[in-house]
Amino acid sequence: MESQESLYSTPNSQTEEEDSLIFTPLVRSHFQQAPPDKFNAVYMIFFFLGIGSLLPWNFFCTAKQYWLYKLSNATDHSPQRNDLGNYFESYLSFASTVPSVLCLMVNYLLVNKISAKVRVLSSLFVMLIIFCVTTVLVKVDTSSWTYGFFGITMACVVIISGASNVFLGSVFGEVGRFPMKNLQALISGQAMGGTFSALASVIDLAAAGSILDSALAYFLTADVFLLICIVLYLTLPRIPYSSYYLKSLDQRIQHTGGEPNGLVANDTGSVRSASPSSSAGTIPPLKPILKKTAGVGFSVFYTFFISIIIFPSISSSIKSTSRNSGSVWTTKYFVPLTCFLLYNLADWAGRQITAWIQVPGPKSKALPVLVLLRTAFLPLFLFCNYQPRDHLHIVFFDRDFYPAIFTSALGLTNGYLGTLPMIYGPKIVPKELAEPTGVVMSFFLTLGLAAGSAFSVLVVHLI
Repeated sequence: MESQESLYSTPNSQTEEEDSLIFTPLVRSHFQQAPPDKFNAVYMIFFFLGIGSLLPWNFFCTAKQYWLYKLSNATDHSPQRNDLGNYFESYLSFASTVPSVLCLMVNYLLVNKISAKVRVLSSLFVMLIIFCVTTVLVKVDTSSWTYGFFGITMACVVIISGASNVFLGSVFGEVGRFPMKNLQALISGQAMGGTFSALASVIDLAAAGSILDSALAYFLTADVFLLICIVLYLTLPRIPYSSYYLKSLDQRIQHTGGEPNGLVANDTGSVRSASPSSSAGTIPPLKPILKKTAGVGFSVFYTFFISIIIFPSISSSIKSTSRNSGSVWTTKYFVPLTCFLLYNLADWAGRQITAWIQVPGPKSKALPVLVLLRTAFLPLFLFCNYQPRDHLHIVFFDRDFYPAIFTSALGLTNGYLGTLPMIYGPKIVPKELAEPTGVVMSFFLTLGLAAGSAFSVLVVHLI
């Protein structure tokens, strides 16, 4: 494969940061103009796929009261805590992220061997099947085999998380072929997925007569939404706008003409090889991708490393200091609102901001510095009213507004600082490497989640 320098020419006046993002065409474009995205249909499809990509994780971690009920000998109104319940979020985080690293590695190896369509649809069907199993188990009496139910649940988490990461990596790779606004739609959809699951949880808690009825309605919602994602993805190639960008470069050239020297300019003005399909069936080169994305990859890794340590393992166990008042707002709704809904709303807002503000840039040293500063969130949450506390008994932040403020700040910075490098990744490499780079960036994200979830188990035990 030719080096990037042999394919692109940049003005000498450009800064190093701009060199990676803005290129001067060497030849006149031979591509037809891209069709318009009528009614923003493709944008909305990627937004919905973004919701679906993190839907398994969001629905599993948000159903806290249901898991406490099923893993204890409890009543609807008073789920009792035990070791499985106390550390369930940590086990959930670990089971959902560590196997995902292996799945993303496999996904990278299959980028040029199995089509994205096959990878996306197969992973969506696996997710749907596992969610159907989870929905059925809601109405099964598991009180006599609690540990067996826990084992089945963890196995479902492993399978569904692996499938969702193959789905996410594949969709990230595909959306890398599109203009940046579609990538932002996908990432914004991920954040809205958390908000959607949190809102669904609160509504089901309020409307249902029991925890089991609430959980049944909750997981049925997820089943229906996954079906919608499958239908939407199948319609994607039928839309002229998306069909144009999903075509390989040489397919576009066949009906528009090409350059004799093998170099053509695409519709955005950048230049690339006329025969990317020559690498079909081979493993994409990893070294040049890692060289270009090392900085933004670290930023993604560490952002999610810190976030997953705190959310939901620590933040969901912070209790209201007024919980003895008997108010439903400080007992039934405190965690769903201040932990899950508030975090996901802030995360969504942070991701949305990247559509208008993209500072610092991909080569700026300020990006990793800001990411490292998020480490300060750890002591802030540790000294809130986390319960139960067996070793660390000091509580500095003994008012309910403290965790609300900290959770909002954690979500906002996670959304903004986690999204920026994810957007930058596929855009700072040659376009023929955009799809595998999307998979690599998803790998950095999942690696951060895996390391953070393992570390969260240790932190929770220390408290």
